[in-house]
Amino acid sequence: MKILCISDATDTLIYSTVAPDLYKDVDFVISAGDLPLRYYDYIQTMLKKDVWYVYGNHNLEEFGRMMKGSSGDSLMRRYAEDSAHNLPVFGGCFVDGKCIYDSYHDLIIMGLGGSMLYNNGESQYSEKQMQWRINRLIPRLLYNKKKYGRALDILITHAPPRGMGDGEDLCHKGFECFLSFMEKYKPRYLLHGHVHLDDINARRVYEFGETKVINIYKNYILEDETLGKK
Repeated sequence: MKILCISDATDTLIYSTVAPDLYKDVDFVISAGDLPLRYYDYIQTMLKKDVWYVYGNHNLEEFGRMMKGSSGDSLMRRYAEDSAHNLPVFGGCFVDGKCIYDSYHDLIIMGLGGSMLYNNGESQYSEKQMQWRINRLIPRLLYNKKKYGRALDILITHAPPRGMGDGEDLCHKGFECFLSFMEKYKPRYLLHGHVHLDDINARRVYEFGETKVINIYKNYILEDETLGKK
């Protein structure tokens, strides 16, 4: 399986007419947030691949509306142009605060967007609030374990786990509850953004137990032949 992973900064190679040829062999796209919704729509239109995404702590267009409807299991959230509300058109598979089984790829994907609470803005959470978001999804994780033999394959977050490439400032501090989550539910991957890697030699990948933690800032190709069924 080949996944195009994006976060935090648009990429001229993706935002171009060569993208369909360059990324024609990817199975789908994952975003860890802080990108414009129209970027997702462009990618989905050009590549004809699903885009699974969460919110970061910036680029929060339609955040309130999307989070309000995040309890459902619909794979697609699309708002057509509405003359009364002047809503933009955009596409993507919104998984922030959800845990969804993708039967086509035989993958269980969960999303926990947002950063550490630092100025009381939207899509910011205290450690306790993020743990509460996790607790809401425990019944679904237990159901997955019973039905599919594992709780989760890929966890998409915006912020990193504490101590794995995060910063010391409150805004970029990672969540400690992600560590206990990985220990208990053992996702194959935790994919995050938030920490910008302007140095191409900066460390992207960490390992925690059975989970590989990857900073997917800007553009990262994840290839794993053992992941999923196609």
